[in-house]
Amino acid sequence: MSYRIGVDIGGTFTDFCVFNEKTNELTPLKVLSTPATPGAEVFEGMRQLGERHGIEPSRVTGFTHGTTVGINTVIQRKGARMALFTTEGFGDVLELARLRMPDTTSLFCARPEPLITKERVFPIAERMLADGTPERSVDEASVKAAIAGARAKGCVGIIVSLINGYRNPAHEQQVKAIVERIAPDLFVFCSTDVWPVIREYERTTTTIINGYIHPRVAGYLTSLQRALKERGVRAEPLITKSNGGVMSAELGKRACVGMVMSGTASGVMGASYVARACGVSDAITLDIGGTSADVALIDKGKPQFGMGEKIGDFPLYMPTVSVTSIGDGGGSIAWVDDFGVLKVGPESAGSDPGPACYGRGGTRPTITDAFAVCGFLGHAPLGYNAVTVDPAKARTAIETIAGKLKRTVEDTAEAIIKVAISGMFVEINKLGARYGIDTRDYALMTFGGAGPMMGCFLARELNMKRVLVPMAPGVVCALGGLIADMKNDFIKTVYLDAAPAAAKAIKATYAELEKKAVAWLRSEQGFKGKYTLTYSADMNYQGQSFEIEVFLDAKKAKAGDVRHILSAFHKAHEAIYAFSDDNAGARIVNLRLVIAGALPKPKFARLRKSTRPPKPAKQIEVRFDGKRHKVPLYHRADLLAGQKLKGPAVIAQDDATTCVPPGFAGTVAAHGDIILSKRG
Repeated sequence: MSYRIGVDIGGTFTDFCVFNEKTNELTPLKVLSTPATPGAEVFEGMRQLGERHGIEPSRVTGFTHGTTVGINTVIQRKGARMALFTTEGFGDVLELARLRMPDTTSLFCARPEPLITKERVFPIAERMLADGTPERSVDEASVKAAIAGARAKGCVGIIVSLINGYRNPAHEQQVKAIVERIAPDLFVFCSTDVWPVIREYERTTTTIINGYIHPRVAGYLTSLQRALKERGVRAEPLITKSNGGVMSAELGKRACVGMVMSGTASGVMGASYVARACGVSDAITLDIGGTSADVALIDKGKPQFGMGEKIGDFPLYMPTVSVTSIGDGGGSIAWVDDFGVLKVGPESAGSDPGPACYGRGGTRPTITDAFAVCGFLGHAPLGYNAVTVDPAKARTAIETIAGKLKRTVEDTAEAIIKVAISGMFVEINKLGARYGIDTRDYALMTFGGAGPMMGCFLARELNMKRVLVPMAPGVVCALGGLIADMKNDFIKTVYLDAAPAAAKAIKATYAELEKKAVAWLRSEQGFKGKYTLTYSADMNYQGQSFEIEVFLDAKKAKAGDVRHILSAFHKAHEAIYAFSDDNAGARIVNLRLVIAGALPKPKFARLRKSTRPPKPAKQIEVRFDGKRHKVPLYHRADLLAGQKLKGPAVIAQDDATTCVPPGFAGTVAAHGDIILSKRG
């Protein structure tokens, strides 16, 4: 036997998804996360996989890992103390940013403090012109002075981001070489190595995030590599990326910013794979873990990608799977504000102490406690026996706010659920408005430990007709790592008028990008298989300040076919803004290339078929819509392909609980996924 393992670390649980390459079986597992000792949960999971399932480390042929170390470092502001070297006269780049306030409706809001404050920004005497021509060479004395200043401020790393470096990186590379020669103990990153694009603020802040998380990410990945080898895992670990792909752990130590949103991205990739297996091409994903609910759009079988996603207080200007996070996870804490209004989140109980019903010391009421009080939980262990739900402890926790609201415990529990659902309702409507879609035409793909628990209630409010529940909903993010390709993005700012004269430059740039992409895949990643190349361009009309991404035909893009590029831009602009002007001048700002090396994909095993109605394990009493109801409880492991069930019902399994309200009917699909349809 040989196995491939996907791992995803969440706020409450760490998820494992093991694929048996011989039998096509998936083995899911959850263990409690250990925020105080990141990585310990990975080794605990490997131990349990060996004890429970006989999975020997020596037989692991692939190990893919998504981690929250990077994003948590930014959110908690526990990263490296760094200095920023900028062109003399441009030291205010972080303070100026885009001259926008975080909340335009508040007179009291303030912009967050930069990760590198003003006293750690040092000028470098040099100047590169906008066309890439050096006007003033690098003054080495200014670099030495900046290094001395950085040392005096206790910095451990240097970020080099010089004006117009995207046009010509020579000066940045020269400054980097001086730092490495004079101060080899300081790490150094150049903006043109991380993301070489026009707009110095975006380029600078993305590079700063890369450096800020570098020591913690590099240390974590080094420990992971060492520990896996000590335990007999010979496969080199792969790390999931924000763009939905994977890269080697060794590269991840340097290209840290590429993995900062790895967990949420791999969840969407896993969900899209499951949706396609169910024959669903259009879906909205709902990933609810312990700390947050994440929503994303899958259109025509493909996740949507974007730029400028927020990482804590800061935008990340690299391609990422577009995901919107809401502070409504299973562990989100319910509270009453000074005006007597019930609120839910964003604070979460996490894994330590966790929801009160977990019996691990938590005393504050959470969404999970609300479901326990309403009777949906407590009939089977959760997280593969990691926790046993105690409804009595949940009642005690909710009593602490029920009095403030002058409601019963049961009414308060149901109110907590409704408040959480309303927050998700708003965000999904925003998602629909952003992409110009009618969410009623899409299926709701629910996953994460709490996704199936809340999914049907949300779909009912949104009037969505279908809800999908994967076979192992609690480990879809881990599954996403198993189905991801070896992937990377390459970009170059060209700033060309979209005219016939640009054909030669376009052709040469794409040839340069393709050479870099193939070298990255073959040399840095050691990938020997087949790969695909995707060509696109960032374009706008003359006079527009921002651009849209336009996907191009590969053959015509490589040939520098400007006529095709213009036509594709007009069509894309029309699709987004319902307007285009074929006679207006257009501009190509960036040329982009994405390379994806295809890794083996798991094939899900088929369940045994049955036309008999499923047999419930027992009848339980639950509360919803203000009343108590007797409903059947099914065990997910007992359900067979082709079987049908009707709501109201509850389906229990080790990694999630599915709540089916009245008005929904379900069918078990060939691979064990449940497709719930809203009747009427």
